[in-house]
Amino acid sequence: MPSGWITEIIGGKYADVYDPPGGRDPPGGRPRFGIIYLHGIGLETLVDKPAFTRLFKELSLACICPHGQRSWWTDRICREFDETISPERHILERVVSYFQNRWQIVPRGIGLLGISMGGQGALRLAFRHPQIFPVAAGIAAALDYHELYGQGTTLDEMYDSKEHCRQDTALMHVPPYNFPPHIYFSIDPADAEWYRGNDRLHEKLNALGIMHVAELTAEGGGHSWDYFNKMAEPSVRFVYDGLEKEALRLL
Repeated sequence: MPSGWITEIIGGKYADVYDPPGGRDPPGGRPRFGIIYLHGIGLETLVDKPAFTRLFKELSLACICPHGQRSWWTDRICREFDETISPERHILERVVSYFQNRWQIVPRGIGLLGISMGGQGALRLAFRHPQIFPVAAGIAAALDYHELYGQGTTLDEMYDSKEHCRQDTALMHVPPYNFPPHIYFSIDPADAEWYRGNDRLHEKLNALGIMHVAELTAEGGGHSWDYFNKMAEPSVRFVYDGLEKEALRLL
């Protein structure tokens, strides 16, 4: 496993954990901030993604990549993940606690980052729990995942209908107030399957007057790791800068 990464068991579930080699405050101390990375439908974490690890090391960001199976990171029971707890509750009750127990990083010092299935999960989780996660970034977020309902995926057992599924998507959880103050999402215009959902989220946030950064024009390989790696730099730095601003605000 690449340097800095280990595999842990958190709440009975596997997670890949990055512990940066020496924090920044003070030098050699613990990291000040953390990132929860939510993986896509391919279940790939960031262990072998140097474009992301390089930034975590440079910025001294602790990172946890929980293994969520094809659960779509919702508050629904997905038997492939667990028969008694939803992935959302697992993150809120177990993964967040791990940050505090290991590094003394508390809520509002933790940002969310995700790709594809995980990108929508990161945005959705921040919209639902902005008091815990003030910063979220989604790369190529699969926001309109209800379109996959009825195609033999895990969504078919998680929801009663396509409309029931649509009502639980990130766009339907955007809060009219008390929203997360730092929201970022990006998608390649060539990513035809998921582009419209990102554009729709951009339109909705604009209509509500919610500040956000939406990168909807940069090209880089469609829905692929070529594009995901290209967006590592702006997305990770956005999360770090947002957490820095929150830390200063709370002083």
